[in-house]
Amino acid sequence: MGSRNHYHVYVIELSKDVLCEGKFKKCNPGYVTGKPCVYVGMTGLDPDLRFDKHKAGIQSNRYVKQYGLRLLPQLYELYNPMSYDAARDLEVELGIDLRAGGYGVWQA
Repeated sequence: MGSRNHYHVYVIELSKDVLCEGKFKKCNPGYVTGKPCVYVGMTGLDPDLRFDKHKAGIQSNRYVKQYGLRLLPQLYELYNPMSYDAARDLEVELGIDLRAGGYGVWQA
């Protein structure tokens, strides 16, 4: 593994309260009641550190800052680490797959 393969895709569980946000709800018309709501992102940092930065308001997504509960490593661990290009592509693919599975998904 080269030094360039240090990017990570990560998934954060969001509180169901995010469903009260009109923009979130509009982006998830196929949401299945009871499925998790999540944020899917990519980072050059360790996902734990990135989550902490979101919650602290540092380069944060507002849904994660307000509604973020915990990382869901079972949804992303097997892929990490990877190259920037692979992480960029997987972030999109994973979000699409989760949304198709009925999850409420937000991606920046």
